[in-house]
Amino acid sequence: MTTDPSSGDRIAKVLSRAGVASRREAERMITAGRVAVNGQMIDSPALNVTSADKITVDGKPVGEPEPPRIWLYHKPAGLVTTERDEKDRPTVFSALPDNLPRVMSVGRLDLNSEGLLLLTNDGAVKRQLELPSTGWLRRYRVRINGSVSEAKLDLLRAGITVEGIRYQPMTVTFDRQQGANAWLTVSLREGKNREIRRAMQALDVTVNRLIRVSYGPFQLGALKAGDVEELKQRVVRDQLGLSGKPKPTRVRKPVNRPRRGKNA
Repeated sequence: MTTDPSSGDRIAKVLSRAGVASRREAERMITAGRVAVNGQMIDSPALNVTSADKITVDGKPVGEPEPPRIWLYHKPAGLVTTERDEKDRPTVFSALPDNLPRVMSVGRLDLNSEGLLLLTNDGAVKRQLELPSTGWLRRYRVRINGSVSEAKLDLLRAGITVEGIRYQPMTVTFDRQQGANAWLTVSLREGKNREIRRAMQALDVTVNRLIRVSYGPFQLGALKAGDVEELKQRVVRDQLGLSGKPKPTRVRKPVNRPRRGKNA
């Protein structure tokens, strides 16, 4: 082990990659005196380790880190994208199948939104896929109460400022009117908090359904609400820039129930 930042990886990162805990949780475990390296208890996360170091948590050996993995999850409406909720609402993570390892969400979908949510076991992958510089397009099917003119939609296409927040230009297509509602397809690259809902509200219409149908090259497709599919390792490597960039494919065996119980 070493304090040289150019050698090895931070201990908290290694613990996270091994599926022990998130980086923050790992740092708390270290300061609580629960982590040892080569038989020596450590009390600071400012430590780099290599594959030659032997790490234990609560006296139990930590296994080799898993390779980065990504899952596609069809989030139903009514779930919060957090580990725990202060209002005791059901969360995405309490609804996931029991046989998934510890995962993190790439970005969020709010309580009433549904559709494609990417999950990963790797914090570095999560940050990479969330960066605006990644430039991946997020595409949504949006149902609004009422209707909007092309002139109003042009405001979104040009970029709009709502309550002091500037939203970048969106790609917006009016699909069809369905009674009192209208369906739109909206694509954006930024994904600020409640961006589409706030932008539509500025046009004097209300979003009553919002479904994310794609995130970059990954498609929701026919994945049923509540189900999970893992991407093949080859696809993960391709999309993380470790090789060429062929079209992503999906494992066709969904990970289904049993589910964890609701949040207590």
